[in-house]
Amino acid sequence: MTDRKWWHPARHRDRRPFLLQRGQVRRALSDWFAREGFLEVECTALQVSPGNETHLHAFETEFRTDDGQVSPLYLHTSPEFSCKKLLAAGEEKIVDFSRVFRNRESGPLHSPEFTMVEWYRTGADLAAVMQDAVDLCREALKATGETALHWKGRTCDPGMTPEYLTLTEAFQRHAKTDLNGLLDDRDGFMRAARDAGVGVPDDASWSDIFSAVLVTLIEPALGDERLTVLHRYPVCEAALARACPDDPRFAERFELYACGVELANGFHELTDAAEQRARFEADMDLKQEIYGERYPIDEDFLEALGHMPDASGVALGFDRLVMLASGARSIHDVQWTPVET
Repeated sequence: MTDRKWWHPARHRDRRPFLLQRGQVRRALSDWFAREGFLEVECTALQVSPGNETHLHAFETEFRTDDGQVSPLYLHTSPEFSCKKLLAAGEEKIVDFSRVFRNRESGPLHSPEFTMVEWYRTGADLAAVMQDAVDLCREALKATGETALHWKGRTCDPGMTPEYLTLTEAFQRHAKTDLNGLLDDRDGFMRAARDAGVGVPDDASWSDIFSAVLVTLIEPALGDERLTVLHRYPVCEAALARACPDDPRFAERFELYACGVELANGFHELTDAAEQRARFEADMDLKQEIYGERYPIDEDFLEALGHMPDASGVALGFDRLVMLASGARSIHDVQWTPVET
């Protein structure tokens, strides 16, 4: 039936049970955030910068004034910049069920347009929002009435105590690689990756090697039977997270996995504008080198960081969570009008 368009009546009937469960999960998560005292916000999708991570790709458009002036704009890849500006403005606990857009992404786990649940707690550490993410998985499962999260024959019970695994531990366990000893050794890291059976090109950067090992050997092994919280990323993979106070080689960042699927990505947020600018510029230089393009830096965002309080935040893939909680076969089963390319 997958060869029929999503609006074909027979295919819609097949997908409809999952779509109804999507609504149940949406209500359950909204209720949870309300009980926790969060304010639900709605950030605009059009932004001067879509985000400045090397391997994220945006949709570009332009704004035209009546007198013919043209300004480039982008559909955001995350509401992160806007949410943090709201924290700088004085909001303390916010959540956005945001429609976000990412180019070059398609498949059973990916869609160029999807819903991201992004929330922030001021004055909270990373452990607090890690627990939030676990609690939301439990709420989603209760809403669908299933007994476990499911994906491709694998199961995960979010009611069990999660596994907490550092990147160092994960690389040692699943790739037999000493990550700590290779943080400044690109050539040694390449040899270790190849010894572990991961193919990487000769011109791969340290981050390319890291991503290849992570995707090939580590992510598929996470989240069986219980959720896995993967944390303490190398600081070069920090994105918008601050460095760990006990070891600045690593960052206060985590990702949550179930059945080998990444569900959430969270940070203890970096508020140092100079450091954030340096990271953005390095990422855009690498993007230019790899893809021949770069995105502008949102200067307004960097200015807002100087006013932003200490906070932690998480982005969770709502469609993926619904998919696993309902037993759906693809992300397109849980989107009312999927973009099928």
